[in-house]
Amino acid sequence: MFTRFDVPSRVSSDCIKQIASSCETPYVLFCTSPSELVWVQQGPERLLQVAEQTGAAMVYSDRFISRGGVVREAPVIDCQPGSLRDDFDFGGVQMFRSSVLRDACSIMTEDRKYAGLYELRLIASRLGNLVHINEYLYTEVETDGRRTGERLFDYVNPRNRDVQIECEKVCTDHLKAVGAYLKPEFTEVNLDDGEFACEASVVIPCRNRVHTIGDAIRSALEQECSFPFNVIVVDDNSTDGTVEVIKSFNDPRLIYIAQDQGYHAIGGNWNTALRHPDCGRFALQLDSDDVYSGTDTVQKFVEAFRAQNCPMVIGTYRITDFDLNPLPPGVIDHSEWTDDNGRNNALRINGLGAPRGFWTPLVRKVGFPVTKYGEDYAVALRICREYRIGRIYDVMYNCRRWDGNSDAALSVDKENANNLYKDRLRTWEIQARIMLNSHNQ
Repeated sequence: MFTRFDVPSRVSSDCIKQIASSCETPYVLFCTSPSELVWVQQGPERLLQVAEQTGAAMVYSDRFISRGGVVREAPVIDCQPGSLRDDFDFGGVQMFRSSVLRDACSIMTEDRKYAGLYELRLIASRLGNLVHINEYLYTEVETDGRRTGERLFDYVNPRNRDVQIECEKVCTDHLKAVGAYLKPEFTEVNLDDGEFACEASVVIPCRNRVHTIGDAIRSALEQECSFPFNVIVVDDNSTDGTVEVIKSFNDPRLIYIAQDQGYHAIGGNWNTALRHPDCGRFALQLDSDDVYSGTDTVQKFVEAFRAQNCPMVIGTYRITDFDLNPLPPGVIDHSEWTDDNGRNNALRINGLGAPRGFWTPLVRKVGFPVTKYGEDYAVALRICREYRIGRIYDVMYNCRRWDGNSDAALSVDKENANNLYKDRLRTWEIQARIMLNSHNQ
């Protein structure tokens, strides 16, 4: 009923087409795991059974992971329209209906060196359903033992640049096929609209950051600008001494906001800062455990807003340890962001870079979702749907990786929840863009 082929996750379109032309069974099982699989009893038969009864274009399942002789559950998540990441985790097994494989190959007209399997599953998602079987059907040996915080930046590692460029082309073709592609046409803004207490505000949301909040505040207050600015620190009910550190600063430019006992998360804290009457014309992000790379970051941001006449600007950051020593992969500039295609490629990658700055009138209107993860990504997707996002390629920010980071070492369930949410954001954004394009026809 099926033929198994062992292929790497980065495989050429020519290889995929050769498999399609040689296979004579109703299904093709792609095994991307570099280690040998151990099936549970009737595991392959269960894949076939669900594929048959659902008519799926492709099926995949949860699995166990073995590491150092210890076996743990490693569930995956449902694939949805917004699951456009080329590193989406299907586990080590993907079983395609052979007829879908052949039809997809007839659509694959470009030669891909790395993105053959990625393009196959995007096309397959247009031809049928990709069905997730919530059952543990096999065990694979873990070959990447890094924590989530260490894997987090793989998709922007300069060593993977050729792969990313090819995957961007594949994703863009897919967006065109489903009607979600946006041309490089933008709504213009008048940045001088409205009156503000100052030109810029550095916004620092925090909760229980006693060891880092002082560094962040000093970094903000040490900025040298040709215009007035302030620093808005929103504390979300810290209990570890963070408040005492904030109050130890005696500077009239520092605005301290204590949240009430309700639920706010990072997004809610941002909304509180933006609504404050002293919030500046431009609101600039600084996480409570990071620091700006120099004393000119705020000045450069405002100059970029003015020069590029856009309501959002994204800078460049450097990955460091707690003591600001550089860590791999080093500088993250998101050079894949271009005026021509950046807002389409934004639907493929899991983040748009940092630090971020916003024109306050627009971001007040858009608002942050009240969540502790993905809130900035949601806002950026919404803004770039209509407006140009500016870029600064100078290093503006030191992103410090340490054990206290919220994403340093996530459980499988938490990592899945985070990925599911960002996929959901992309799904909603794709739906919005399809509607926008249909109204503009």
